[in-house]
Amino acid sequence: MAAREPKKNPMPQQDAKVRAHNFDEVALGYTTELAKAESERCLNCKNKPCVSGCPVNIDIPEFISHIKNDDIEGAYEVISKSSSLPAVCGRVCPQEHQCEHECTLATKLKLEPVGIGRLERFTADYHRNNSKVKPEPPKQNGHKVAVIGAGPSGLTCAGDLARLGYAVTVYEALHTAGGVLVYGIPEFRLPKSIVAAEIETLKELGVEIMTDVVIGRTLTVDELFGQGFEAVFIGSGAGLPNFMKIPGESLCGVYSANEFLTRSNLMKAYLDDSQTPIMKGGKVAVTGGGNVAMDAARTALRLGAEKVYIVYRRSMEELPARKEEVEHAMEEGIEFIFLCAPVEILGYKNENDPRDPKNGFVRGMKCIKMELGEPDERGRRRPHEIPGSEFELDVDNVIIAIGTSPNPLIKNTTDGLDVNSHGCIIADENGVTSRENVFAGGDAVTGAATVISAMGAGKKAAAAIHRKLCAE
Repeated sequence: MAAREPKKNPMPQQDAKVRAHNFDEVALGYTTELAKAESERCLNCKNKPCVSGCPVNIDIPEFISHIKNDDIEGAYEVISKSSSLPAVCGRVCPQEHQCEHECTLATKLKLEPVGIGRLERFTADYHRNNSKVKPEPPKQNGHKVAVIGAGPSGLTCAGDLARLGYAVTVYEALHTAGGVLVYGIPEFRLPKSIVAAEIETLKELGVEIMTDVVIGRTLTVDELFGQGFEAVFIGSGAGLPNFMKIPGESLCGVYSANEFLTRSNLMKAYLDDSQTPIMKGGKVAVTGGGNVAMDAARTALRLGAEKVYIVYRRSMEELPARKEEVEHAMEEGIEFIFLCAPVEILGYKNENDPRDPKNGFVRGMKCIKMELGEPDERGRRRPHEIPGSEFELDVDNVIIAIGTSPNPLIKNTTDGLDVNSHGCIIADENGVTSRENVFAGGDAVTGAATVISAMGAGKKAAAAIHRKLCAE
C-alpha cells in the first residue's frame, strides 16, 4: 500500500499562454502508458464505493481492471453498458464531486483519488480511434417511443431504450443533435467531433434523430401519441436564460451566456472566416461563478478580448464551477472579482450627437461589494451588500451567466402536464410525470444542472418506460 504513487498521473495539456488564443482542446488525454500507470493505483475495492458516486452506475473497478490487463476494448464494453456518452463524460463530468469523491484512496488513505474521468476518456478515445467493429442493432420488440430533445438526458434515454429493442425517434429543435453538448460547451473543452461520433454510435443502434422539429410548434405531444408512439420522454433541457433584472440589461453588448456560447459553438463564430455576429475584443465582464461562466469567460478571451473579469458575489470557496475549469481560467489570465455584485450596466450616450455609433452600447458596470452572512437553505453563506461600497468597472461587454430555466413551450401545449413555480416539469425519481405515459428528466425537471445528472435521469426514465410498456 505504501508503495503506491500518491498523486494522479498528470494530464498532458496545452500551455496556458498558447491555448488562451486558440480553440483546440486544452487537456490532451492520457497516453497508453499514463493510463496503465493510473489504473495501477486503483485498489479494486470489493464494495465499489466509486460506483455509488456515479449517476449512471458504471462498474468503475471493472473497467479499470481491464485497462490494467491491457484490454482497452474490454474496458469500453463495461463502460458502454451503462453510459451512452463515455467520451463526453470523461471530459465534462464533475468527477471530483462524484465517483472520485468516493474513491477509497481519498476517503480512507487521504491520497489523491484515482483519475477515473481521465481513464474513461482514454478508454472512449482509444475505442473511437482503433475499433472497426460497429454495434449490432438489437432485435426490435415492437414498441415505439418518442424522445424530445437530443441533449444528454434525451440521448441517454434513447440509447438505453434502443438497446432494449425499442424503435426510438428523437426530436431536436436545433439543426444539430447534442443539446448543450454542442451549443453550450466550448470546443476547447469538448470537441464537437467527439459529440458527433457518440451520436453516430446511437444511430448505429437504430436511434432515429429528427432535427429542426420544435415540439409545441411543429408537433405537439398529443400528436406524437397520435402517430403511434406509446410513451414520450421530455428531455428538452433548460435553454431560457435568467437575467439579473438590473438597469442596463437591454444595452448593446450585453449577452446571456446561452446566446453568447450558442453563437460561438453552434453557429461557429470561433472560426476565423465565420459570418456569425459576436463581440470580439474589448474588456468583458462575466457575471456568475458556475461552469457556464467559466466557459463564457474563456471563450471571450479566445475571441480576442483584451481583458476578462469574472464577477461573483460570493468567495472563492463557494464557487460552484469545477476546480479544473477555475484553475484553467486563472492560468489563462482571467481575473476573478469575488464578493462583488452588479447593480447597473452603464451605457454610452453622447448628448451632443444622437447619431454617435457608440450610443446605446455598454461603457461599464456599476458594482457593489458584498460580505457573507449566515448560510441559506442550501447551506451556502448568504451574501449581503456593503452600503456605500459601489464602484465602476470599465468594460465594453457583459455576459450574464446566472442560470437558465426550461422553455415554457411544451408545458403550454401539453394538457395535464404539471410544472412547479420555476417552470420545471414535475416528475418523480423515475421520470414519471402527471401525464399518462409522459416521462421527463434532466434540466427540464431540475433546472440547469450537470451533463451526467441529466444522463442519470434519462437512464432512470428509460428503465421506467420499459417497465411500463412491458407491463402493458
